[in-house]
Amino acid sequence: MAGHSKWANIKHRKAAQDAKKGKAFTKVAKEIMVAVKEGGPDPLMNSRLRLALDKAKECNLPKDNVDRAIKKGTGEGSENAFEEINYEGYGPGGVAILVCALTDNRNRTVAEVRSTMNKKGGSMGEAGCVAWIFESKGIIEISKEKADEEALFELALELGADDVSDEGDVFKIITEPSEYFTVKTGLEEKGYELNFSEVTKEPKNKIPLGADDLRKLFNITDALEELDDVQEVFSNFEADDATMAELEG
Repeated sequence: MAGHSKWANIKHRKAAQDAKKGKAFTKVAKEIMVAVKEGGPDPLMNSRLRLALDKAKECNLPKDNVDRAIKKGTGEGSENAFEEINYEGYGPGGVAILVCALTDNRNRTVAEVRSTMNKKGGSMGEAGCVAWIFESKGIIEISKEKADEEALFELALELGADDVSDEGDVFKIITEPSEYFTVKTGLEEKGYELNFSEVTKEPKNKIPLGADDLRKLFNITDALEELDDVQEVFSNFEADDATMAELEG
């Protein structure tokens, strides 16, 4: 979407701020534990763990913390069992909000999410009300200054990407989650420098928001992300470059 790379930059800055507070460390360690429990400790055989380890590298999670999380995931130590659960709702302008959590206490988590949504101007919805809007996709962005469009398009599709689009200052490559690492590794091996890459929830349809509503939405999503049990928050907002620039100003 227009402004996606600017949104990626906002996410990176926020991740850096969270890392200073240790919050990112806790959330990534939890994700590593769950990934290991689900698919084993070998990242080559466990794509979810590879994604978690990528996040650990991005937020500079110390190796000792990574090793400790892997051990807990294999059953060493007396760590509580976490379960995945999603919460759904709405924000300003009717945008969808999808909250992905890992919790060892469902009652606590749903109470915290509902309270936060209500206090910040959002509203909780029924299960399934907005989840259908989102689908898992791999996203890779490369600066237009560092890539030839035709060559990148041919290589990305050859590696297994679904699509390559011009997003203003970057080329955006979309993959299925199962093809994400193949495409990402292949591009890196060919010398491409990636601006941004992740497996995320992409909305099938988007709702344009002005700066005021976007600020309200970010107030909701920021507050939700501050909750210990919440791993990620997704929304189907759309904003043009001018709106994003106004927000950053």
